[in-house]
Amino acid sequence: MALDVFPLAKPFLHLMSTERAHQITIAALKAGAASILGATKDPASLHTEVFGLSFSNPIGMAAGFDKNADVIVPTHRLGFGFAEAGTVTPLAQPGNEKPRLFRLKEDAAVINRLGFNNKGLESFSAKLRRLTPGGNPFGANVGANKTTEDKTADYVTGIETLYGLSDYFTVNISSPNTPGLRALQSKKALSDLVARVLSTRDKKMAEGHRRVPILVKIAPDMTRQDLTDIADIAVETDIDGLIVSNTTITRPASLTSANKEEIGGLSGQPLMALSTKALSNMYQATGGKVPLIGVGGVSSGADAYAKIRAGASLVQLYSALIYKGPALIGHIKADLATLLEKDGFTTVADAVGADHT
Repeated sequence: MALDVFPLAKPFLHLMSTERAHQITIAALKAGAASILGATKDPASLHTEVFGLSFSNPIGMAAGFDKNADVIVPTHRLGFGFAEAGTVTPLAQPGNEKPRLFRLKEDAAVINRLGFNNKGLESFSAKLRRLTPGGNPFGANVGANKTTEDKTADYVTGIETLYGLSDYFTVNISSPNTPGLRALQSKKALSDLVARVLSTRDKKMAEGHRRVPILVKIAPDMTRQDLTDIADIAVETDIDGLIVSNTTITRPASLTSANKEEIGGLSGQPLMALSTKALSNMYQATGGKVPLIGVGGVSSGADAYAKIRAGASLVQLYSALIYKGPALIGHIKADLATLLEKDGFTTVADAVGADHT
């Protein structure tokens, strides 16, 4: 029988700094806390196939939660259809100075300026090698070290090192907390990056390895021209998908929390409208030819459904769990199945991009 202890734990977790509460959550999952929630079977309507992978449901844990691949299996046990670990950089790095992670309780939001704090590829890959093959898909989110001049080379290193150890890769070029990273979204820089990472995959396949999907994660703060350029590159190359979107550096006027002026990327409920608009625009710009993962502000089944109708084949979340706990995952899936049935859709795939037809 499922047991939801989050309402009891939340007051104590929220007395701590956000980063300390996160560390305790990871430790609890490593100790087996996910098992007390109980396993539920996903409705058949939620099963979907995207970029050659099979998902029991389209709801995934976004990158940033499990930075060092510590809790991939426990995350799946929470009810997610897939999980993404990272961002991992070639060399371990401490990230930015603390405090660097802030709750905006009144806005159900978070601001972070973590700066890709992680233990590096050597530690990350060792943990992946210990995983039992099979189970729900998981992705490795790769990034560049803060001090690297040729940041594209770091992405190549990440994919070379981890190739064959994850079900897909995410090339994270949209974090606002690493200087120069978002410049990789420009047409020239992105064309070069995509060519080099795809060449790395081609070499691995020539050596006998399977084809591993490669996705690119983009920012919500894009001009129309940026969006068009990225869409053109995605359609014209063998990139398997786009994740729309990362955190925003903008600050909606609706924010009321004391921490609203902190520097960093804003995530959570206030990001929902902006990220969904970016997702919708990208679906239109690519003509629905490139699978999209919608992320940003999802905190209900209705939010997930809105992302899917806007063009997302899969959906990710993270920040909402800070306020609503892991039981939210089951609620989202149940509500999503109900909404699909209400609108006459047999499967998730049938509803993808429905707002554009």
